[in-house]
Amino acid sequence: MDVRQLEYFLAVVDNGGFNRAAGALFMAQPSLSQAIRTLEKDLGTSLFHRTGRRVVLTEAGKALIGPARQAVRSLEVARESVSAAQGLRTGRIAIASMPSPAIEPLSSMIQDFAQRHPGVDVVLRDAPVPGAVIEMVRSGITELGLLSAWEPLTAPDVDLHPVGWQKLVLVAPPGGPIEPGPPLPRERLAGQRLIAGENGTSIRRLVEEIRASGVDVSIAVETDHRVAILSLVLKGVGAAILAEAWRPLALRAGAVVRELDPPGMLHLALISRKGWLSPVAEEFLAMARTKGSAARTADD
Repeated sequence: MDVRQLEYFLAVVDNGGFNRAAGALFMAQPSLSQAIRTLEKDLGTSLFHRTGRRVVLTEAGKALIGPARQAVRSLEVARESVSAAQGLRTGRIAIASMPSPAIEPLSSMIQDFAQRHPGVDVVLRDAPVPGAVIEMVRSGITELGLLSAWEPLTAPDVDLHPVGWQKLVLVAPPGGPIEPGPPLPRERLAGQRLIAGENGTSIRRLVEEIRASGVDVSIAVETDHRVAILSLVLKGVGAAILAEAWRPLALRAGAVVRELDPPGMLHLALISRKGWLSPVAEEFLAMARTKGSAARTADD
């Protein structure tokens, strides 16, 4: 068993099958299948149940995922550490993020990092809710993650690094009854039809909190496609509560953005695996935490 075989195994897992994995690896599918069979022979057990074109992990395959990611990542860290000894010129970092924090502050974090280290590749992975971000980091799919949550989180096996706060704001269609102005009392939302995210998201939690307070709002559309919400608002389907990260884009598109009274606030945090990190991840984390500390000081 060698690291290349483990990379092939993880490619099949992450791509959901041999054909797509072979395409991602730029290799012939029969060659990939043979490599996996050799790995299974070395381990003395099957890693996949093969049913036609579908593959399903066996219990042994599921048990191998974590150690395989750790082994592959250890080799990458070794290479990056040697490179870092001569200056951080090359490398790769994978970051999991929820949609709204990916707009801001992650885009600004990446901008600053890329300006200092243009030779480092950044890979972003989508995660819809905090738990998904944490699991990607914990399992080794990514080294870092960025999430927003209603309350400060605690999670085993990962380190959390607060980087600031973000308000939830109301985004309304242009030309409607809601016009630009000061913070809008929540009771003034009575009668509004809202476009809401799926259960488990902070924006949905605030909608439910407003409804529970006795304000008569209805849900016009429930969607787990966060990127569709602004488009639905602009088409007049309803108003929406979104993270403040969407404010610049919403205003440029012509929507009305109002703060709420009382406001809803989200805690932003970067997360990393406990223990060692690659030099690239250490550098990104240090820069991001410095930027987050500066932002919190300015808010105070």
